[in-house]
Amino acid sequence: PGAVVVLPVLPDGRIVFVRQHRYPTGEVLLELPAGKLDPGESPVECAVRELEEETGWRAGETRDLGWLYTTPGFSDEVLHAFFSSGLEAAPAHSPDPDEAIEIVTMSVVETEAACLDGGITDGKTLATLFRARLRGWI
Repeated sequence: PGAVVVLPVLPDGRIVFVRQHRYPTGEVLLELPAGKLDPGESPVECAVRELEEETGWRAGETRDLGWLYTTPGFSDEVLHAFFSSGLEAAPAHSPDPDEAIEIVTMSVVETEAACLDGGITDGKTLATLFRARLRGWI
């Protein structure tokens, strides 16, 4: 159905990440919040929902960062990227039974260091951060 990734930025400029175990890799990864589109859901609606569900933050503004193919070597899945700012605390959500998510916030400088030293290895996260940086949004 496609998916979304969200780059949430707090009023003080810190970026909100999720740290979670990924079964296919057998590792705990640091990623931007993301998720699959529900039937009939627009990408921006999905981005707003996933941000709240995974992080407990609600976006004041959500801007489109474009789309990309996740793994074009064997899939035509499209991932829609978004930038969210003006974050406010949202009502708590119960995580899915298979989700154990830790919220992590990092400055842009810390984020860049993690991208360079292997602290962030998730492709959708790296691509989204790159696009936002090129646009001057972070």
